[in-house]
Amino acid sequence: MNSTPKGRGTGVHTPNRFQRFQTSKDEEWSHGSEETSDPNTLFITENSKSIVSVSNSPDLAGFTSINPYRGCEHGCIYCYARNSHEYWGYSAGLDFESKIIVKRNAPSLLEKLFNSPSWEPRVIHLSGNTDCYQPAEKKFGITRKLLEVCLKYRNPVAILTKNALVARDIDLLKKLAQLNLTSVAFSITTLDEKVRRTLEPRTATGQRKLATMKRLYEEGIPVGVMTAPLIPGLNDHEIAPIIEASSEHGACWAGYTIVRLNGVLGELFKEWAYRNFPDRADKMLNQIKSCHGGQLNDSKFFRRSEGEGAIAESIRQMHRIACQRFLNGRSLPSLDTTLFIRGGQLKLF
Repeated sequence: MNSTPKGRGTGVHTPNRFQRFQTSKDEEWSHGSEETSDPNTLFITENSKSIVSVSNSPDLAGFTSINPYRGCEHGCIYCYARNSHEYWGYSAGLDFESKIIVKRNAPSLLEKLFNSPSWEPRVIHLSGNTDCYQPAEKKFGITRKLLEVCLKYRNPVAILTKNALVARDIDLLKKLAQLNLTSVAFSITTLDEKVRRTLEPRTATGQRKLATMKRLYEEGIPVGVMTAPLIPGLNDHEIAPIIEASSEHGACWAGYTIVRLNGVLGELFKEWAYRNFPDRADKMLNQIKSCHGGQLNDSKFFRRSEGEGAIAESIRQMHRIACQRFLNGRSLPSLDTTLFIRGGQLKLF
């Protein structure tokens, strides 16, 4: 039986499909509780050779992202990024939440890229895979340094987060927003604290995300909400309440995805569902399958995020109606790519 450590999404160590990379302990950052955000969290430094990832998937063509961290202490049981941790010799289960790979040279790599003649300014998304404001950010500050680089070179940057720590960087975000160079989206899956504590244990509460959203909005920073992922039988009934609350706190747009349990996620999610919600686990799993052609996962482009079938269509309509009702006349501004300064602000002087 799984014994989940306090504050973790799972206690399961799933088998790794392959062992391509060797990893070692970073002695500077991982010895004892004074060097970690949790005594059981290990930080490993990665000296990356590149930092920007550009998607070639048809439904995310050209999507450009930076992930300062691999793995995430938020512990969201549904996180699709869990599978990627296996490439580094770890499990997608507890290892994903407790062994965090830190890209400490990310800011210098980004600045080097911005100075490259080959760089064409485009929107960079922070948190395409794992959350750039997860607990490790409070210690390492890599996301803040990346924002400083984006401001220096006037390159647009969009953020998606589940953490109120983003408010720490209001000073930078405000300057970026004044140039139409940034927006911030908050992922809010539920306003029910009992559900959140098990679903995504180390994220900010729903109310704290909303309060942070309002703070940013009042500073002139465009904000939005992702009701994602929606899990049929668990949180899909919260679509309208979440969008309504977000609109009251300044949101100008809303998006969603339906959960899909690719790779080892199916095993992890089933264990989690029967442990935390035994009375409705079967219903949840069957409804997820109904959105993906009878499977827990659907990898087909364009269909994978929104699903298909009666339940998926019902979710789509509920989301559309809620947006029409609570976000009518609002929209996310297109960020400006024309202000980019190759060589940074020094060229201004």
